[in-house]
Amino acid sequence: MRKAVLALTTLLFVIGTIGTNIGPALIDEQPRLILMLSARNRNLFGAVPYIDLMSYLLIGFTRVLIAGVALFLVGRWYGTKTLGWVEGNMGELPAIYKWTERLVDKAGSVMVVLMPGSNIVCLLVGHRRMAPRRFIPLLMLGITIKLAVLWRGGKLFENQIKDFLSYIERYQWWVVGALFIASALQSARKGRRKSN
Repeated sequence: MRKAVLALTTLLFVIGTIGTNIGPALIDEQPRLILMLSARNRNLFGAVPYIDLMSYLLIGFTRVLIAGVALFLVGRWYGTKTLGWVEGNMGELPAIYKWTERLVDKAGSVMVVLMPGSNIVCLLVGHRRMAPRRFIPLLMLGITIKLAVLWRGGKLFENQIKDFLSYIERYQWWVVGALFIASALQSARKGRRKSN
């Protein structure tokens, strides 16, 4: 079971990176595919003008829920090793992560509701041994609120989203290429840091 969850988490990370990188080029043509790959806030927000509400809710909710539960379990089962791995990949943790860790220690339940898609929050509350029967309803509530806010915001700024995507359409594959190069450079930098 633990290996399957680790494999799922790795798969979600890989497809999430792909979805994030190709999102600017395909969110208007393939919003369902992009959200299945990566339900990051910018993809959820950018998909609103191009997707029906039911698909948006079903895909967005499921994708964030699966990732949140998988990361919670990894944090719960592997605890300190997981946080060490995160720190090893990032080098010294940025202040935002230390700040998030302190907030999780003081108000873990609130953080799950306010940041349901946060990898670090889900890992930390798992590591801090929050009960699954408490975590899952809080995560579901947080996802529901997040989707409602992003849907409403997307509807309010629908014309601006369409204008922006129309503007970058001419250069969309250059943007995608640049995002993949940035991802590769970031991975290479992490690899060099690990070997030193």
